[in-house]
Amino acid sequence: MHCRPSPQKPLTERTERTSCQPSAGRRWAVLGIVSVALFLISIDGSVLFTALPVLSKDLGATAGQQLWILNAYTVVMSGLLLGAGTLGDKLGHRRMFLFGMAVFGVASLACALAYSPGTLIAARVLLAVGAAPMMPATLALIRLTFTDARQRNTAIAVWSMVSVVGAVVGPVVGGLLLEHFHWGSVFLINVPLIVAAIALGAAVIPRDEPDRSRPWDAVSSLLATVALAAGVLAVEEAARVPPSWAKVAAGLAIAAVLGAAFVRRQRRLDDPLLPLDVFAIPRFTAGVVAAVVTLVAVSGLGLVVAQRFQLVAGYSPFQAGLLLVVLAVGALPSSLVGGMLLNRIGERAPIVWGFAVGALGASIALLGVDSPGWFVAGLVVTGIGLGAPASVASSAIVTSVPASRAGMASSVEEVSYEFGNVLATAFFGGGILFVYGLAVDLPAGAPAGAATSLNEALRVSSDPRVVSAAMDAYDTAFTVVLAAVALVCLVGASVVSRLLRETAPGGADEPGGER
Repeated sequence: MHCRPSPQKPLTERTERTSCQPSAGRRWAVLGIVSVALFLISIDGSVLFTALPVLSKDLGATAGQQLWILNAYTVVMSGLLLGAGTLGDKLGHRRMFLFGMAVFGVASLACALAYSPGTLIAARVLLAVGAAPMMPATLALIRLTFTDARQRNTAIAVWSMVSVVGAVVGPVVGGLLLEHFHWGSVFLINVPLIVAAIALGAAVIPRDEPDRSRPWDAVSSLLATVALAAGVLAVEEAARVPPSWAKVAAGLAIAAVLGAAFVRRQRRLDDPLLPLDVFAIPRFTAGVVAAVVTLVAVSGLGLVVAQRFQLVAGYSPFQAGLLLVVLAVGALPSSLVGGMLLNRIGERAPIVWGFAVGALGASIALLGVDSPGWFVAGLVVTGIGLGAPASVASSAIVTSVPASRAGMASSVEEVSYEFGNVLATAFFGGGILFVYGLAVDLPAGAPAGAATSLNEALRVSSDPRVVSAAMDAYDTAFTVVLAAVALVCLVGASVVSRLLRETAPGGADEPGGER
C-alpha cells in the first residue's frame, strides 16, 4: 500500500501528509510492530543496570568505563535523534525504521560478542546509530497512520506505556538471562526479534511520501552529539574523588561553546534541524519538560535500585530486576488512563498531579529503605504517578505541530526521553559515586581503590570491615538519590503547572496543533 500525497494542498500546509489511510486492522498492526521495536530500544537503555556488575567483573571494566558502557548508547542516540527524525521527513519514516532495525540487529550481535570494555563501548555506539533512526520513526508512523484524534491519543498512550515498561523491565530481562546464560545474552536476544520485526514491517507498514525538497543538516546533528558527550564527560569527571577540575572545566566549556553554536545555527538556517520557535508553544515545551523529568526519575531509580539490592542486600540480578517490575505495575494503568482521558482533561492535571504522586512514592521508598514492604509500596506509588506524565507528554509534543513536521516533533520527543535517561545516568550514576566518596570511612590499611566505588571495594578487598564501611557509604548515597528523585518530580510539577496555567482542557491552544 503506497499512499500518495493529496494534490489539493502543498505538503507543508496539509493536516495529514497522505490522502489514503490503511485499514483499522493494519493501523493496529503497525502499532504492534513499532511497539516491539520501541520495547527493544527501551530495554537496551536499562538492561545493563542488572548486568553491569557481572560484565564489569568479566571484562575488568573500571568505574569510568562502566559509566560509558551505560552512557555511550544514550549519549550518541540523543545527539543523532534530531537529525534522524528530520532525515525521516526527507527520506520517509518507513525506510528509516527498517534501516535502523537492520543496524540495530547487527550492533546487538556485536555487543554480545564484545571481549573488552572498549569493544563493548564501541558496539554500544553502533547500537545507538541503529536506534536513532528507529525511535522517531516509530512515533512518526503512529502520527501519520492514526488520523482520528482519539485513536491517535490511545495509540500514543500505548506507545508511551511500552517505552516506560521497556525501561523498567530491562533490568528484569537482564537478571533473568544472567541467571542461566552469559551476559552477552542480554543483547543476543534482540537478534531474532529484530529479524521478525523487519519481515513484518516490510509487509505491513504503509509507504509514506517523503518530502525530498527538505534539506538535512548533518553539521547541526554533529554539534548536538559532541556537545552532549562533552557535558556527560564533565559530569562523570566531577563525580570522581578527587576530580580533575581542569577536565571538568574543559568538558563544560566544549559543551557550552558547541551548544551555543548549535542554537545560532538553528536560528540562521531557513529550514533548521530544530526550529526553536516551537518552544514558544506551551504544550510543546511542557511536554518536553515532562518527558525529561519522567525519564530522569524512572532511569535514576532503575540504576540505583538494581545495583543497591544486588551489592548491598545480596539479591540475585533477577531478584533485583524483579523489584523494579512494581514500577511498571503502577505505571501501566495510569499511562493508559492518561492517554484516553487527554481530550477531556488536557495535559496539565495528569502531568502535575502525576509528578506530585511520583514524589510521594519516592519519599515513601526513601523512608522504607530498610523495610521491603514499604519500599515496594513506594515504588508502586511512584509508578502510578509517573505513568500519566509519560503518555501525556508524548501526545503534547507530537500533536502541537502540523503533521508535516511529524519527524521533527517525534525526534524532539525522543531526545527529551533520552536526554532524561542521560541526565539520570550521568547525575545519579556520577552522584552516587561522589556521595560514596565523601561518605566512605575506610579502616586503616584498606586498599586505595575501595574509596572509589562499592564495586571496586568488593573487588579489591574481602576484609569485613572494608566491606561494611563501603556498604554503609553506598546506602548513604542511595538515600540521597531517592531524595533527589522526589525533588526532581516536584520541580517538574511546578514548571509544567506554570507553562500550562492558561491552557484550556480538551482543546489545542496552538494553530498548528491538533487533538
